[in-house]
Amino acid sequence: MNLLSHLLEHKIVAIVRGAESKDVVQIASALHEGGIKNIEITLNSPNALEAIEKVAKEFKGEMLVGAGTVLDSETARGAILAGAQFILAPTVNIETIKMTKRYGAISIPGAFSPTEILTAYENGADIVKVFPASIGAQYIKDIRGPLPHIPLLPTGGVNLDNIGEFQAAGAVGFGIGSSLVNTKREINASYLKELTIKARQYVEAIHSNQKENV
Repeated sequence: MNLLSHLLEHKIVAIVRGAESKDVVQIASALHEGGIKNIEITLNSPNALEAIEKVAKEFKGEMLVGAGTVLDSETARGAILAGAQFILAPTVNIETIKMTKRYGAISIPGAFSPTEILTAYENGADIVKVFPASIGAQYIKDIRGPLPHIPLLPTGGVNLDNIGEFQAAGAVGFGIGSSLVNTKREINASYLKELTIKARQYVEAIHSNQKENV
């Protein structure tokens, strides 16, 4: 599996933040059933490395598993050794980018300004996470004016109502957090069924937008 091609093909990265390790496989299964093939487990979640390892083994070849909220290179290394195939960060840390690439994983650092975005890309980022994207899709379009060659993944503020606008603005993917996976809810059969339905809605939204833009 070409990791980058897989991530770009399926576009949506479902962000799981704060879930108990025992619940993450069930959440991943519900997302996968709804058609989502990329999942980010943030490292400020309980027993995050254990959760990454479980999901990576359970969905090997079917779903990409990434580590999020990675703040330094050694943390990136530990996450990759646990099974993470892509590393997301809220900021640009060049050593983290280098470590991620050294271990063959996809590097997705977080940046906001044009200078930060270019710095991340010039130092080896595969995709740059534009965070926070709550500023709106027009910002993605504006950035792509002078920097059209840099793949951008807006995160923070993307939801079902505006994902089409971000797609039309040229985003290559979308980081979707609490508007998709609400870990404050009780993780039971009813919630997991809702999660699958919502995942399917996101997948259908990007497919319909792709058809409209062809």
